[in-house]
Amino acid sequence: MFGIFALLLSSSFAAWQDVGFISFLTERVWNPSGFVSSHFGIFTKIVGTLMVTAGAMLFAVPLGIATAAYLAEVASSWEREFIKPVIELLAAVPSVVLGFFGIVVFSPLLAGIFNLPNGLNALNGSILLGLMSLPTIISIAEDALTAVPKEYKEASLALGATRWQTLSRVIIPAAGSGVTAAIMLGIGRSLGETMTVIMATGNALQFPENFFSSVRTMTATIAIELGEVPADTTHYYALFAIGFVLFSMTFLVSLLADIFLHRANEVKKQ
Repeated sequence: MFGIFALLLSSSFAAWQDVGFISFLTERVWNPSGFVSSHFGIFTKIVGTLMVTAGAMLFAVPLGIATAAYLAEVASSWEREFIKPVIELLAAVPSVVLGFFGIVVFSPLLAGIFNLPNGLNALNGSILLGLMSLPTIISIAEDALTAVPKEYKEASLALGATRWQTLSRVIIPAAGSGVTAAIMLGIGRSLGETMTVIMATGNALQFPENFFSSVRTMTATIAIELGEVPADTTHYYALFAIGFVLFSMTFLVSLLADIFLHRANEVKKQ
């Protein structure tokens, strides 16, 4: 891990010496092979990455927490035995299969519904990333909900609260740290995904106006360009600098998730 971090950091410094750190993060134009001058701004890619990740969480978080709450508090034993393997099977689907599904199914569907030239856009990528994040969110959120002491539920019901009131106002808030950790890990899962967003988002280099715009994420840029770029060039080091920015984002999300999981474990021990 330390070796990878050192490689990314040294390559990033090499790129920033030529491009400039602020310009690298804030400039919108990415044109490494420009005829007059080259541009290495990744702001558009940062926005595209955050856009599809936020869209994925808007879809996955409510559905994931609702499913986890249903499994933990409502579902019968045979329903759990049926639903949980389905969720685990969803986690086992390769990302390239989901990307192909996005091209063949979601793309024409979105194009037809919203009257678009094609459905390869940020919305398509958000839906697919949401599907990929669901197993992580559901599994961890369910563990957090089942770890809430039964006394909380029994006390709430004894005071006259309904099952819905107990679930929404007692159990879920008590499991807040674990549920938040599940969301953070889902965000990390979406940030680091590559193949699905390459296939489903259109990979346009322009700044996205909305979720119907085609976008290119940071992971897609690295995967598309790194295999053909000449070594020891500014373009080469700039791709490693993108990796360093992505590494920093995912590390921060994972660190926050670890903090919340630690808090959830402390609640479980009490």
